[in-house]
Amino acid sequence: MADINIVHEHKLTPKKAREAAQKVADSIADEYGLECEWEGDVLRFERSGVQGQLTLEKKKAEMFIRLGFLMSAFAPTIEAKVHENMKKVFGAA
Repeated sequence: MADINIVHEHKLTPKKAREAAQKVADSIADEYGLECEWEGDVLRFERSGVQGQLTLEKKKAEMFIRLGFLMSAFAPTIEAKVHENMKKVFGAA
């Protein structure tokens, strides 16, 4: 198993941060076939071999992903793509 944790600071309003988080979620959901659901300011997602959450705070967004054994081989690629998506939608830190 592999864990990925990415923290990205932002200067967005809560509404804009949620819109940005949804863009990140839509992107990874499409690419990896994930089911996503909001619980307050936490966007949870999962599928077989992958589970995680994107937590929004006032000045930062934190993505945590836990990969199962088979998906852990792709951890560096997944981490790089998620990091790039977060940078794109939340802006430069």
